[in-house]
Amino acid sequence: MNALIQWTATLLTIVAASTIAAHISQKATGIAFVIFTISSLLWIAFAAMENDHGLLVTNLALTGINLLGVYRYLIREKPAGS
Repeated sequence: MNALIQWTATLLTIVAASTIAAHISQKATGIAFVIFTISSLLWIAFAAMENDHGLLVTNLALTGINLLGVYRYLIREKPAGS
């Protein structure tokens, strides 16, 4: 089970990072942040099972950052004239 979580999180992280780097569109970038959030949650679960405090704390912080990205790219309304 740990290996499945680890490899799923790894693949999702790669897909999300690649999509954000490509910056295809605002919507694609927002969806990538959703994928990043899912991968961070999987890393948190993996870190908890493995008792890896560094990985756990890093991904708790990254979850917050990723949620900010979701808000910025998918939820927040664009200012007028943008």
